[in-house]
Amino acid sequence: MSSPYFFSPDRLKILVHRLRPDMWTIVTLAVSAIVALPILTIAGGLLVPVPDIWSHLAATVLPRYLVNTGLLMVGVGVLVLIIGVGTAWLVATCDFPGRRIFEWALLLPFAMPSYVIAYAYTDFLQYAGPVQSALRETFGWGRDDYWFPDVRSLSGAIVLFGLVFYPYVYLLCRAAFVGQPGHLLEAGRSLGRSATSVFVSVAIPIARPSIVAGLSLALMETLGEFGAVQFFGVDTFTTGIYRVGFGMGEQVAAAQLAAILLIFVLVLIALERTGRQRAKFFSRSVGGRPRQPSRLGPLAGAGAFAACLVPIFFGFLCPAALLAYMHFTVGDARLGTEFAGYAWNSFTLAAITAVLAVSLGVVMAYGARQSRSPLTHAATNFASMGYAVPGSVVAVGVLIPLAALDTRLNAWLSDAFGLSVGLILIGTVFGLIFAYLVRFLAISFGTVSAALTKITPSVDEASRSLGHGRISTLFRIHIPMMRGSLLAAMILVFVDVMKELPATLMLRPFNYDTLAVRAHQLASDERLSQASSSALTIVLVSLLPVIMLSVAMHRDERSERRPSVAIRLSRRKE
Repeated sequence: MSSPYFFSPDRLKILVHRLRPDMWTIVTLAVSAIVALPILTIAGGLLVPVPDIWSHLAATVLPRYLVNTGLLMVGVGVLVLIIGVGTAWLVATCDFPGRRIFEWALLLPFAMPSYVIAYAYTDFLQYAGPVQSALRETFGWGRDDYWFPDVRSLSGAIVLFGLVFYPYVYLLCRAAFVGQPGHLLEAGRSLGRSATSVFVSVAIPIARPSIVAGLSLALMETLGEFGAVQFFGVDTFTTGIYRVGFGMGEQVAAAQLAAILLIFVLVLIALERTGRQRAKFFSRSVGGRPRQPSRLGPLAGAGAFAACLVPIFFGFLCPAALLAYMHFTVGDARLGTEFAGYAWNSFTLAAITAVLAVSLGVVMAYGARQSRSPLTHAATNFASMGYAVPGSVVAVGVLIPLAALDTRLNAWLSDAFGLSVGLILIGTVFGLIFAYLVRFLAISFGTVSAALTKITPSVDEASRSLGHGRISTLFRIHIPMMRGSLLAAMILVFVDVMKELPATLMLRPFNYDTLAVRAHQLASDERLSQASSSALTIVLVSLLPVIMLSVAMHRDERSERRPSVAIRLSRRKE
């Protein structure tokens, strides 16, 4: 019989048993700690004083970094809101020619990396490009006889980033608009409100959490952008981190710049998660019915068609056509064996990272499922934050601890065995893959966690009752049930590694180039036509997740259109 006192031996044994970590918890915490090490290194860099460097940065470039980064975020934020919310409302609530195609075609700019669209439009719109050359030949103008907007500028970067990043807002807002109960919108119209007034006063407030979440994701991508802003000569925090850490050799100062950028990212993460948590309170009510798209007249339908076509044309179709034209007319001069080597490096790194990321994601997600400890859930959530952290920040966070470990390892081998092995971790494929895992582990962890939540705990209990342990249950039951989700996670990680540029530039081994690095190097040397081959390959590979996303979106919509179980039963009775 247990003691009636609170601190009885029986209660103490139960408490110790609950607090005692099992093997899965220990492994999960270890993996989470290793993955979170670069982010913790960046945060700890704020505690190291470097007054000389900071005074120099504050007097020279730091104000420019702050102003350019702020203007870039404001401009891109306004543009993605206009395009994303506007197109989402049109395809969700209006019926016009081409609407079914635009539903998935508006996602196509997802497949166009920002630095790739910058290369394409720079070649097309620069002084020696076809547009300005045609203007000079047509009107007989000289260099100083006309004005033409400079795409390689802060305003040019804002426009191009808006065309590439608006799908984040479009995707979430469209789901919010589709799920809004139709009777609320109809009530607004019955009170004499116009369609625009109902949109502003009813639809937008209900969809505000989704708008905030999509805007936060777009701004995270803007903060992490490196290739395009460096190519355009726009000084932001990401280019400053690269310049200070690798141009000046001041890794601590680079870490502190990265820590400042990390603060912005944390604010955006908080906004995104707040919006995502609040969004569940605005789901379709039980008694509500979805709004049926209203048929637009010829003039309004033509306007809606044009409004949806413009971002697709300038965000995907036009740059993709320009890249294809440059590739088939000029292309990479090393399109033979050397280009195959770049492609092989990209595919190898992406494949290895995809397999490791999904494997570690399974370990972390399954450990979080098995453990009820708040520490485990907090550790896995923190370790999965790397996807929101810019690649340049991750690279600095990886470089500092691995360089210190390399130094100590070499010293130990030299003292113990008289060996000098040189760099083992930094400047090797190992360091690069580790940075990829820190950056993209969140994709696999999130996908696996979502798949595991669909498997009821009773399945685990039934497996244990049949004598299977946790490992046997994982491999015999959970992994076969999650096969599709695991494949999707691998594809997503594979494509993101193929596109990744800043971390690859900073951490790649000597003379070890990928398609992204090859395209960036050629573009930096103003050989844009030759860069088209690598850039076009990246775009074609990046179409895979867009296709997957479109298929999943239509599958979810079909399931939502099916009558509920109660409605089907009532129809059978009738």
